Amino acid sequence: MFYFNPLDSICKNIIGAISNKQNLILNVFTTNNYCKLILLNDLTGEENSYDMLKTSGGFFIELSLNVGIYYYHFESDNIKYYNKDFLASKDSKDTFQLSVYEDGYSVPNIKGGIIYQIFPDRFNKVGKDFTLEKGKVKKSWGEEPNYKSTEKGKILNNDFFGGNFLGIIDKLDYLKSLGVTLIYLNPISKAYSNHRYDTANYFEIDGVLGDEKTLKQLIDKAHEKGIKIMLDGVYNHTGDDSIYFNKYGNYQSVGAYQDKNSEYYKWYNFTEYPNEYESWWGITTLPAINESNPEYVNFITGKDGVLEHYTKMGIGGWRLDVVDELPSHFVEKIRQAVKGVNKQAIVIGEVWEDVSNKISYGVRRKYFQGKELDSAMNYPLKEAIIKFVKNKDAYSLAYLVKEQIDHYPKKALDALMNIISTHDTPRLLTVVGGEEPCGKSKTQLANLSIPKENMPNAIFKLKVASLLQYTLCGVPSLYYGDEAGIQGYADPLNRTCYPWGQEDKE
Repeated sequence: MFYFNPLDSICKNIIGAISNKQNLILNVFTTNNYCKLILLNDLTGEENSYDMLKTSGGFFIELSLNVGIYYYHFESDNIKYYNKDFLASKDSKDTFQLSVYEDGYSVPNIKGGIIYQIFPDRFNKVGKDFTLEKGKVKKSWGEEPNYKSTEKGKILNNDFFGGNFLGIIDKLDYLKSLGVTLIYLNPISKAYSNHRYDTANYFEIDGVLGDEKTLKQLIDKAHEKGIKIMLDGVYNHTGDDSIYFNKYGNYQSVGAYQDKNSEYYKWYNFTEYPNEYESWWGITTLPAINESNPEYVNFITGKDGVLEHYTKMGIGGWRLDVVDELPSHFVEKIRQAVKGVNKQAIVIGEVWEDVSNKISYGVRRKYFQGKELDSAMNYPLKEAIIKFVKNKDAYSLAYLVKEQIDHYPKKALDALMNIISTHDTPRLLTVVGGEEPCGKSKTQLANLSIPKENMPNAIFKLKVASLLQYTLCGVPSLYYGDEAGIQGYADPLNRTCYPWGQEDKE
């Protein structure tokens, strides 16, 4: 007999990650003659063996460790015991993980609340008129978003429905009735596209949405109802049509594309000036930022920088877009800048994998070690929930929940942003009730909807998924319109207008 379970408090005195000031006690229960703990320091690659002390029921050891990630297993009577479904087993080669974070790491308490994600152009519009720049298309509320590419194969994302801050203010009572405590807004800065991830000016609100006065009104009105606003921080890239890059000469500024003497030139990485440059995933409308450039880092994180500017307006936090593409020193400065204004403003990162041991661009990330993120979008849980409701895969769901409890600091675990749909993924209702999208064109997908006879089963699965989303570790994040029965495959089909007055009440 050999028993060790890191999720059992009789085996491990602190469940989950520990701080570097806490003493860790591990207990192994066995009738064997000796037991060793084999501990690998992920940072140094150093492996150490520790003799465990004999007890009446087995062996124990007490340790204090530096900040970092460790991997461990046991050796007892010449048999090695590894991790098999979070139980020590000789029939496995997987190690246990131990995460150690810096003492004093604190996370704003959003546990028990509900996040509501809004794609601003499509949630609600107050007022009929809004002006657009040349090349953009105005659409009537409820029309189909443009999804077809140009002759050159580009998706322009240049159609607008006019959703605005006043529209969100108009629906605050509705959001309050859902129990919403935090509204997450996709980008609001001036940009060419409707998704606004191609920032044109960080310090200017997109005119379709309103202005800073209207944003402040939204923040204050939401606060009156116990709701905070979380903004989207997009600091890995800008738009090519921006005051910083200015590829098309639409701004009076001298952009990096126009002149090597531009104050913004060093923000970007050109391979052959000016037409060849690093861009986000090869999308040339999104030139990638050189985040090691101190001027840019200071522009975002310094005094009177972007983060200070908006955080001082009273927002409740930031969601960091593609945070795994930002270097650690930059993420640390982002946290410092936000917390320097408001310690209770939350910093949530977009990470699609295990946040505690994420490797990106060959570097082990330190998101949950005390100096970077408060928490993250819970994409792993989303995928596990989908596997469960579609394929009855209970094992993957159970394993994922155990893994997060074991790997994450409790405070970060409780603040995970539990998603089942987002602006980047198909609507959950479509995922569980629609046809598989593989091999189908955007036109085919746009013309697909769940057959009427399949809707009751799809809605049932949506409710099961929501039950898990709302009750497992973390905070549920409801993507606008999921509660109203919106369907849709990948973007922009998942970004249709909220069907006010035509909601599916079921």
